[in-house]
Amino acid sequence: MRRVLAHRDFRLLWLGQALSTLGDRIILVALVLFVNDIGTPTDVGLVLAANQLPFVVLLLFGGVWADRLPRHKLMVATDLVRFALHLLLAVLILAGDVAIWQVIVIEALFGASMAFFRPAYTGLLPQTVPEEDIQAAQALTGVTNTTSLFLGPAIATALVLGLGAGWAFALDAVTFLVSAALLLQMRPRARGDAVSRTSFLTELAEGWQAVRSRAWVWSIVGASSLILLLVVGPFSTLGPSTAEDLYGEAGVYGGLMAAFGGGTLCGSLAAVRWRPLHPLRTAQLFIIPYSVSIAAFATGAPLLLVGALFVVGGFGIGVFMVWWETALAEHIPPHLLSRVGAYDWMGSMALLPVGYVLAGPLGEALGGAEVLLAGALVSVAVEVCVLFVPSVWGLKSGTPSSVVDASA
Repeated sequence: MRRVLAHRDFRLLWLGQALSTLGDRIILVALVLFVNDIGTPTDVGLVLAANQLPFVVLLLFGGVWADRLPRHKLMVATDLVRFALHLLLAVLILAGDVAIWQVIVIEALFGASMAFFRPAYTGLLPQTVPEEDIQAAQALTGVTNTTSLFLGPAIATALVLGLGAGWAFALDAVTFLVSAALLLQMRPRARGDAVSRTSFLTELAEGWQAVRSRAWVWSIVGASSLILLLVVGPFSTLGPSTAEDLYGEAGVYGGLMAAFGGGTLCGSLAAVRWRPLHPLRTAQLFIIPYSVSIAAFATGAPLLLVGALFVVGGFGIGVFMVWWETALAEHIPPHLLSRVGAYDWMGSMALLPVGYVLAGPLGEALGGAEVLLAGALVSVAVEVCVLFVPSVWGLKSGTPSSVVDASA
């Protein structure tokens, strides 16, 4: 960690994103608490959907522009937009004059700006460290992201209940301003050969071709999409009620999520140094316990066993995310990395809203435990099938010389 933080550009990027990620975690909770207070659960769903839909729809456009423009400058623009949006919302809340439709519009614009930020960040991080330190940089980022999962909700609750939701949004706005100031000081290194630009649609098609021609990319993206549909969405929706049915206490759900978060943090820390020869093969083996933990929960297994499985499942997700992002950075040509990252995010997230919507009615009709068990078992089968994709099994760690120009 000390070695990777010694790189000035990465240090600037890491500091800015650690702050803004914490702000995002605060807002995720503060937004739900605030909208639920002034509206209804349906309003909460509308606001969250307004944030998510533009993000998914515009990701591919964001990916093309992130490969066309200096990525850190595009991120500065998105930071300034998000600063202005949440500062406006903070002012409206503190003035006591905010309507649900205003929150929906602001969050829709916020999600749209995220669609340009996320692909740019995917492509920028490998430009801030030498090739041999990319995995360590990804791992340290994973550690800070997971830590914010613990701190964000606690800070959000304290701010909303103590000072008011307006101050939570004001704090988030400030984090974007600090991030923009740090990004402006960056001088990221060049990666790869310079390429001539073509039309927008041609470059969009080039990104799709880069995904389609690599079975290890599209198979894992497809599997991730199914896991979010079959496991993550249903567990988020049915987890509390199923915990109450099986274990007599809805709070068990929160305890298991905390165990999962602790495991994820440990996985991210382990991935700072742990560099398997075949990262995707190992990563796929390590994410199987997550679905197994959901299956054990759905069968009402002893709580100690279920908790231990959630820790192991979280650990597997932690190392998977680091190894996956590192594999993309090492094996995708730099001029295509943001576009491939955009397809990754869009493909992975596309079915999650469907999982949210379908889980409730299916749970009422068939039973929450039954829906969770079926989804978990299908997910295990999907994860095992991905292991039979030759390029997933055989991909090796390290950046091929064909990907990055020797002078970079």
